[in-house]
Amino acid sequence: MRRVAGFTLVELVIVIVLLAIVATISVQFVALSTRGAVDVASRQQRALSGVVVSEHISRGLREALPTSVRTNPSGSCIEWMPIIAASNYESLPGGPTPDSFEAVPLPDGGSARGRVVVYGYGSNLYDLTSPGPVSPLATMPAGASPVTVALDSPHRFSAKSPEKRFYIVGDPIALCQSGRWLYRYRNYGINEPVASGLPIAYPGREVLAANLEATSLLFEVTPPTLQRGAVVSFRLVLSDTETGESTSISQEVQIRNVP
Repeated sequence: MRRVAGFTLVELVIVIVLLAIVATISVQFVALSTRGAVDVASRQQRALSGVVVSEHISRGLREALPTSVRTNPSGSCIEWMPIIAASNYESLPGGPTPDSFEAVPLPDGGSARGRVVVYGYGSNLYDLTSPGPVSPLATMPAGASPVTVALDSPHRFSAKSPEKRFYIVGDPIALCQSGRWLYRYRNYGINEPVASGLPIAYPGREVLAANLEATSLLFEVTPPTLQRGAVVSFRLVLSDTETGESTSISQEVQIRNVP
């Protein structure tokens, strides 16, 4: 009579236990590998976000009028006037109603509209009184030299430029941290207090970053002189609320100027 071969109960239990051990190790290995991949992706995302944010800030500041850059006392906000165009004047506005002056055409032969700024060292560019360094809105047309820059209302400039240089600037732009958010503000006009009258919704307020560590943003400004340009340094921390990891970013931006 042929003997029947098979598994005993003990052998079956041993096999089940071994399979359970192998499955547990496999699950742990997959979980750790997945967690590691997620952590690496999170770090890469924060690093990429940091590059984008710092590059956006740097590019904006490089277009700033150096003497217009200022921060609030805590350093969580920075504000500046962007340069639209620049040229040389032949003479500043004169007469009883100084509302125009002659200037060299723009290098690209185009036109520009904004506020005219002459010199401005040692002055508050956010004070629009006359005489002062900042004019009312003005229009610089295209044309052959010289062109006539027309001011919307009479204005006298408080100083002359050593190089007869003037700038046409747009309305201020501000960057401020609020909680975990970094906002970019525009189209809110010129106000003497730093970054005041800021809009509270789009399109005047735009989100630049949403994962900042609270109170981590700090701007510091070294004002320009006649010998060197302004320098803006900033640092911030991007954090991940799930993992608790953070990435610190710091950078300096030089703003060149010609008085």
